[in-house]
Amino acid sequence: MNLDHAATTPLRPEARAGVEEGFRIWANPSSPHADGRKARSLLEDARARIKEAMGWDGELIFTSGASEAAALALGQAKGGARFVGAVEHDAVIQAATDAERLAIEGNGMVSLETLEGADKPVVAVQHVNSETGARQEIRTLAARVQAIGGLLVCDCAQSAGKFALPECDMEIVSAHKFGGPIGIGALLVRDYAMLHPTGGHERGYRRGTENLPGALGMAAALEACGDPYVDPQVLEPLDALAEECRALGGTWLSDQLADPTPYIRAIAMPRISGSAQVMRFDMAGIAVSQGSACSSGTMKTSRVLEAMGVDPDIATRTIRFSVGWNTKREEVERFCDVWLDMAKG
Repeated sequence: MNLDHAATTPLRPEARAGVEEGFRIWANPSSPHADGRKARSLLEDARARIKEAMGWDGELIFTSGASEAAALALGQAKGGARFVGAVEHDAVIQAATDAERLAIEGNGMVSLETLEGADKPVVAVQHVNSETGARQEIRTLAARVQAIGGLLVCDCAQSAGKFALPECDMEIVSAHKFGGPIGIGALLVRDYAMLHPTGGHERGYRRGTENLPGALGMAAALEACGDPYVDPQVLEPLDALAEECRALGGTWLSDQLADPTPYIRAIAMPRISGSAQVMRFDMAGIAVSQGSACSSGTMKTSRVLEAMGVDPDIATRTIRFSVGWNTKREEVERFCDVWLDMAKG
């Protein structure tokens, strides 16, 4: 049973059908022959469908996923110094290794003090944090960045398909986070003029042949996303678990967040380390994690929780679990039962 959907959500049937359609029309969309032109038509249709599904009226550059989109945004954006939030995904931090870090407050929100005196900065922050579910108030941050002539890049890998996208200059999305295929994503950019071109495909802003089957699967997955993304009844058992967690001396991290999202939760169990919990849940057939999939394999204390000032002892006992489009209520109930048995044992 997968309760680690913040890492990879199972492929939707609609997305599978889209991928199969792309394989039936297998040609390079940049080729001038008839098959290539047909592939190009389908690619542009997928581009338009994705933009419409996300309510985006700017440009869209297909990438191999969020990591490439982050590298493109932070590497090619026109502007001054780079700033990234201290709790950003590893892919964003690695895309701008010299960037100055924006501090994070205890409630999960980005502090704006570090931007004092910055001139035309390129600022990257998450819309939704992949470990805690904290959602940023992007409107205020965007206004601040734009007031000093900067550009705001928003990592929407955890929010695309689930929430309305925020208003900013560039947005990073990844299809496999909302039930699309692995290996396809996009950088949404308000205007191509915000980027230095690199040559190649995608209007000269990305090298490498476009992934037509992936693009069609991504479009189909987005169109299949419901509102709400997960039926609230699926999540109801978590309310009772939160009460039990507090009563047992555990920590329900959503309690301290300014704007917690319902699909990603972080919870600290009394006495038992996070790594031990992950293994014991795995033995029970339940997939959870200690943090983002790109860093949790180290079994180190989460740098996200450290940046938020979470007590180190609590941080070592914290796990993350998350739900997706196909999560069933009985799966959430079973997770709650196993968590309680473990906490009381």
